[in-house]
Amino acid sequence: MNTMHFITDILFPPLLEGLGVTLRLIVYSVPFGFIAGILIAVGRVYGNKLISTFCFLYTLFFRGAPLLVQLFILYFALPSIGLYLSSFTAAVIGFILCSAAYHSEYIRGAIQSIKSGQMMAAEALGMSKIQAVSSIILPQALRRAIPGCSNEIIYLVKYSSLAYMVACVELTGAGKVIASRYFEYTLVFSIVGIIYLIMTSVVTIGLNSLERKMEIPGIGK
Repeated sequence: MNTMHFITDILFPPLLEGLGVTLRLIVYSVPFGFIAGILIAVGRVYGNKLISTFCFLYTLFFRGAPLLVQLFILYFALPSIGLYLSSFTAAVIGFILCSAAYHSEYIRGAIQSIKSGQMMAAEALGMSKIQAVSSIILPQALRRAIPGCSNEIIYLVKYSSLAYMVACVELTGAGKVIASRYFEYTLVFSIVGIIYLIMTSVVTIGLNSLERKMEIPGIGK
């Protein structure tokens, strides 16, 4: 079989379809994982004992259990208690829950790097704790957390390949189907790897640009 014919007519159509699924997984997972990470970090630092303990146990589980195991629980185990999720939904929820745990640790560290005197000054001016956190602490902490959170977003781009393990045929899954059918594993997965490299490179460039724009004066390079 002609290699160029195989790539253009047989390989690329399903890979492009799988790439579309991968991009949807990333677009749905990244923002919700980041927002959930903020809430967990704030709850861990400023919540009462019950909320703080819950947030600690949340991060302990979702950072400690392999992501693949979490996906298996969502897709294969939940039906045993009557809760059925589509493969795409299970993958998105799994990515959000896991990503939130890692984001929360980066953000928590950034929050704790803010001098405590800023909170005291805000409360002395009559601001509530919620107002002080949302208006003073978080804007500074999020800027400091960008490098760590950027790494988690890049990891998520690559982790999206695990969705194939719960029957969500994304880029890697589409490549696996074609490679198994035509026994062209080296060629297929080389192209799949190049596509992932392009995606992570684009995301890296974008996040580095954001980091430079959001750099705190006097605490930069």
